[in-house]
Amino acid sequence: MAKYNITVKKEKEANYRSLVSPKLMDEMKEKILNIIVMQKKYKDKDYSAKKLAEDLGTNTRYVSAVVNVRFHMNYASFINKYRIEEAMSILVDKRYQDLRMEEVSDMVGFANRQSFYASFYKLMNMTPREYRLQHLQQHPSQAVRKSKKKTTDKE
Repeated sequence: MAKYNITVKKEKEANYRSLVSPKLMDEMKEKILNIIVMQKKYKDKDYSAKKLAEDLGTNTRYVSAVVNVRFHMNYASFINKYRIEEAMSILVDKRYQDLRMEEVSDMVGFANRQSFYASFYKLMNMTPREYRLQHLQQHPSQAVRKSKKKTTDKE
C-alpha cells in the first residue's frame, strides 16, 4: 500500500453543464460579455454571479456552466481576468503613475490589495509593481519623473 494513499483525481464532467444547449450557451455567452465587458460590471466589487444570473433571467448554475464551458474558467477567474487587463493598462499609463497599488486595485474592482496582488500574480506571474517597473524599463520615454532632471527646465 502506498505510504500516503495518494489517488489520482479523475476529471469529472459536471452534470449541469449538459443541461444548457449549445445554442443557448452561445446566446448567454454574448449576453454575459455584454454585461461584464461592455457595461464594465467587472469593476463593481458587489457584482456577483447571482446578480449576473438575475440580470440574465436565469440561475447561477446556468451562468456557471456557460462561463466554465465557453470561457474555460470559473466566474471569479473570468471577472478577475478583465480586472487585471484593465489594471495593466492603468499601471503603464503615465497619467496614473502616481497612484498607489491600493488605488489601482480599487479602480478595477478588487475588494482589497491582497486579492489584487494574488490575482495579478496568478495571471501574469509577477506582481503589479514588478509589471509597472518592467514596463518603465522597456519604455523609459513614457515615465514621468518628478525630481531627477529639474536642471533641464532651465535650459
